[in-house]
Amino acid sequence: MQKNEHSIVSKTPEEVSRRDFLRICGCLSVAMGLPLGMGAKIAEAATSPTRPPVIWLSFQGCTGCTESLLRTTHPTFENLILGLISLDFNETLNAAAGHQAEFALQESIAKNKGKFILVVEGSIPTKDGGVYCKINGRPAIEILKEVGPQAAAVIAIGSCASWGGIPSSGPNPTGAVPAHEILKGMPVINVPGCPPNPYNFLSTVLYVLTFKKIPELDEKSRPKFAYGRLIHENCERRPHFDAGRFAKEFGDIGHRQGYCLYKLGCKGPETYANCPIIKFGDVMASTWPVGTGHPCFGCSEDGVGFKTSLHTVAKLYSYYPPGFYPHVVEQRGQGLSLGSAALVAGIGGAAIGAGAVITKQVMQEKEENEPGNKE
Repeated sequence: MQKNEHSIVSKTPEEVSRRDFLRICGCLSVAMGLPLGMGAKIAEAATSPTRPPVIWLSFQGCTGCTESLLRTTHPTFENLILGLISLDFNETLNAAAGHQAEFALQESIAKNKGKFILVVEGSIPTKDGGVYCKINGRPAIEILKEVGPQAAAVIAIGSCASWGGIPSSGPNPTGAVPAHEILKGMPVINVPGCPPNPYNFLSTVLYVLTFKKIPELDEKSRPKFAYGRLIHENCERRPHFDAGRFAKEFGDIGHRQGYCLYKLGCKGPETYANCPIIKFGDVMASTWPVGTGHPCFGCSEDGVGFKTSLHTVAKLYSYYPPGFYPHVVEQRGQGLSLGSAALVAGIGGAAIGAGAVITKQVMQEKEENEPGNKE
């Protein structure tokens, strides 16, 4: 992204004015579904002289969640860990190593028992006593069982820590499980994604700091402010879906013209996340999979894509989508589903031909061979 002198992104933490900082906090409060006036309270909590300690444990994962966090720009990562929180331990970012790092971990736990936020990245292997992931000679499962109960809040970041992720896909040789299956009886906040958007994590941390409690969660323990709506509801390609315009193959005319990617296996109608709203990477407006022409993979959902063979998912859904669309509206309690609306139209004579056309197109695979969809 091209930087300019007026951009907050182009400034160092020391150069950000109080006005800009309050604006950032205001935006975060809106992202969390709070009144705009709560931005001042978030700013007060974030600038408290006593920075909340955060301990970040990395287990069976690719470190992609940490890499994602490194790319935050409002606030920048250095402002986050040096100004807003005290990141006491993170194996990837520690300045110390070996015994010094282990000492820092134990010292922070002892000093801040019941006050620190524990972040878990990666799944936890349980088979054969957890020998497939060991740190300082100790299995990950043993470390988590020791540290978890001493935390004020636990955040499972990424799909591996939230659901088990790729390590838990069949045949799951290491017995990998998510954090909440180890910390049973403890509230664990899941912030899934592969990787998750760093601002969902940051907003969750700031919510805990500001209100001294965890945010409202859905039935899968995800913050509702980030995972409360289907991707499909806010997708930039939704008008094409409603009009029955679908890409049939990668690179065909419809794909190049930005048509809906549902027939290419897009999981947007069954995936809860705010990707279309906040994007990824702070680079440009299209930086999320659908925006760049790739179907949503459903990485924020338990079992979608990860616990099924990737080849099988592609084979089943790329050319053979389900015979009907998920009841998007009905699931959110906002009225009739597409199928119900079509039924009412048939009974009452309402003019909703577009919905009928969409359903008919999905049911008839022969349309894939229609002229104009391929060059």
